[in-house]
Amino acid sequence: MTNALRISSLPPLGSLPLARGSVDRGSSFRAAPGLFDRLWGAADARVMFLATGKSPVTGNRLMLVDSADVPRPADPIYLGRTEEADEHTPLGTHVILVILPEIDTARADDGSWMGLRDAAASLPAQDAGLFVQAVAIANWHTNHTHCPRCGHATAPEEGGWVRRCPADQSLHYPRTDPAIIATVTDEEDRVLLGSSAAWPEGRYSTLAGFVEPGESLEAAVIREIAEESGVTVHSPEYLGSQPWPFPASLMLGFTAKAAHITPVPDGVEIKDVRWFSRKELYEALSRGDISVASGSSIARSLIEHWYGGPLDEAPSEGGP
Repeated sequence: MTNALRISSLPPLGSLPLARGSVDRGSSFRAAPGLFDRLWGAADARVMFLATGKSPVTGNRLMLVDSADVPRPADPIYLGRTEEADEHTPLGTHVILVILPEIDTARADDGSWMGLRDAAASLPAQDAGLFVQAVAIANWHTNHTHCPRCGHATAPEEGGWVRRCPADQSLHYPRTDPAIIATVTDEEDRVLLGSSAAWPEGRYSTLAGFVEPGESLEAAVIREIAEESGVTVHSPEYLGSQPWPFPASLMLGFTAKAAHITPVPDGVEIKDVRWFSRKELYEALSRGDISVASGSSIARSLIEHWYGGPLDEAPSEGGP
């Protein structure tokens, strides 16, 4: 798919920081026997390192190393083949993930190792896509080492995208947990923001929650908002999605309408929930009374979509 087609098909939230780029994951290619025998040491194969959720970033680019310069580990993971060319990474470069037990300062100095949340917004689209993919698959391997049927230790296959149980031969695939996140507006076009019990004092964001088994996305929006704030909403409208691999979520962004009502926090997950007009939100942020989600999160994009622009700019008269 060309970049023009990708852009034209974007949902209302546009190109989100963690959903901007991807590679050809090569689902058939990675299933071929002897995959890493073919790739390791090849001129078109590069290695990405990941340790404790961090990867070396130099000059706002992921550090990718020739595979010939890296000892082959027991369980590398195939991330795919690049679809964009630049002076940093030629078109069609195979990228292989190597997960390290700890940060290797011999590969890159300690300050170069960055987490996805810190680096994503400054990385080009293709690098951001590789980073998201790497963190997600690494988290899956960390958390799914044994067969859920019999408890036997599993082993990776198909380039690291399947784990097989040698006892019962069952195959296990990476999972993604869908979660909804929504801007709720009332009759005055104010936005509903809540403060989680687990957050620092004064931090507010859009309400969110996991989709339950047998539940539609729209039903999850209505249920979660009611559970966390006591507010009944209607007319959920999809705005966009973004992977959130902490450890395995896909955040599906919505907006929904609510009647004018005083919200009541659930007192368990949410300690406070409030309506904000654009002016009230701008002034509270300017004074430092509250903070909101960072630029790499879909929550920030949802809030700015309602606000009509960057939150550090004064709102226009009457809103967007």
